[in-house]
Amino acid sequence: MDLTEQINQLEADLLELGSLVEKVERKRVQELLKQEQKKVENELAVKRQQKELQARRQADPSAASKATYTVKITNYAWDQSEKFVKIYLTLKNVHKIPSENVEVNFTEGSFSVLVKELDGKNHQMTVLNLLYPIDEKDSYKKIKTDMVLVMCKKHTAKKWECLTKVEKLSKEKDKPPVDDNTDPSAGLMSMLKKIYSEGDDEMKRTINKAWSESQEKKIRGEEGMMDF
Repeated sequence: MDLTEQINQLEADLLELGSLVEKVERKRVQELLKQEQKKVENELAVKRQQKELQARRQADPSAASKATYTVKITNYAWDQSEKFVKIYLTLKNVHKIPSENVEVNFTEGSFSVLVKELDGKNHQMTVLNLLYPIDEKDSYKKIKTDMVLVMCKKHTAKKWECLTKVEKLSKEKDKPPVDDNTDPSAGLMSMLKKIYSEGDDEMKRTINKAWSESQEKKIRGEEGMMDF
């Protein structure tokens, strides 16, 4: 099956999925159908790109000898406002190529960027599992001097601590556990027990003596820490 036939099949699938979405009433079934719609739309976009490239090579046979390969975009930064998460992709001379060569696709939880034929290469970036859902219909791209700006519209105006769920899990994993109900003196007692268990006989006698004196002070109503 050639590209034209594949595109025709995908377009037919997309039409039928759209018809089914309008007919079904159960929300869960609608969501599943919409997810499948998005998959077919992405596959259709790829096939159309392939057909366009094929047509260019047929129109210009010399282009076939110009191998175009794809590299990952690694130079980027991100920021946010109340309504948008902004991703800045630094790509030299990107403003000099046709705007249609810069393709950005959004889903509720991800976005992908494909910059075609920039300095003899394709440049690609995909970010999955965004920290919070975005509004794919109101998200868009901007092309600036040596830069592509990806504007992800927030579903809700909450602050993002990081860009993806994976980054958040990584940060939480590195944090020491905190128990707000823990007695502040528990840490000290734990430390003293450790010193006692690892200490020599003289250290144990010193801790025992200090503990006994501390308990006597409490009985007399005196406040204070153990005296060593």
